[in-house]
Amino acid sequence: MSIPTPSQDVTAVRGYLLGLQQRITGAIAELDGHTFVADAWRKDPGEPLQGEGVTMIMEQGAVFERAGCGFSHVRGPKLPPSATQHRPELAGAPFEAMGVSLVFHPRNPYVPTVHMNVRMITARAASGEQSSWFGGGMDLTPYYGYEEDAVHFHTVCRDALLPFGDDKYPRFKTWCDQYFFLKHRNEQRGVGGVFFDDFSELGFEQSFAMQRAVGDAFLQAYLPIVERRKAMGYGERERNFQLYRRGRYVEFNLVFDRGTHFGLQSGGRTESILLSMPPLVSWSYQQQPEQGSHEEALYTRFLPRRDWI
Repeated sequence: MSIPTPSQDVTAVRGYLLGLQQRITGAIAELDGHTFVADAWRKDPGEPLQGEGVTMIMEQGAVFERAGCGFSHVRGPKLPPSATQHRPELAGAPFEAMGVSLVFHPRNPYVPTVHMNVRMITARAASGEQSSWFGGGMDLTPYYGYEEDAVHFHTVCRDALLPFGDDKYPRFKTWCDQYFFLKHRNEQRGVGGVFFDDFSELGFEQSFAMQRAVGDAFLQAYLPIVERRKAMGYGERERNFQLYRRGRYVEFNLVFDRGTHFGLQSGGRTESILLSMPPLVSWSYQQQPEQGSHEEALYTRFLPRRDWI
């Protein structure tokens, strides 16, 4: 089978995603005072998966211990299983996929880790019909919970989706809660946000507009929280708890995350796929927070699913 030829729609999505990556990394670099290193890459033409991308990475910054924001645009002869769970008619179809994915791991334990991803996949069925769909969202993972932070994050997510229907935020908020869940821990990864996948129900133009609304809302959702928490004092206790909780992040990304599985199954670039990994992490056996502590509040007040607005 041949790989789909880029269309005008694909060109428009690519242009938006590249611009989004530059806007976000520019704002984060200005906040941190350190610059991102741009690692442009291209797959060997002889490999089954073709394409290119730019991985933007900042390590050992003043605010962010590791901040990765990657753009990728790949084309392949056969959709991997992780992409056809809900579209069996496209199993094995040639495809094109592109997206921006980021994870920012802060240095200060009082600043939450954040994840955002917006992406599009297009594929051509054996009948010749081409299908395109969108996915993405953003979610917040605090180590020390604050009500005002969670409320702010969810409010921005809701407002970004409101022009596309009253149902979108509650639906995608629930989807996020269900998706970012560590089944083996019976525990949420964080306080959630919004998540959608295999989305095309509004037609191409409006579905793409909704994806842009989510991507454009990211800085508004996250930067005020960073500004509020980045100068808070902390010690060894808070740092140790942060490293312990980062272990949950690693567990989810490697065991459950569909984006990670898609990248690895399709022969993507491993370093770029795993840019979400924190630089330092720890596991300890049966660590229990002290009763009544700020650490315990994370488990009792923030990780259980709830409506934040």
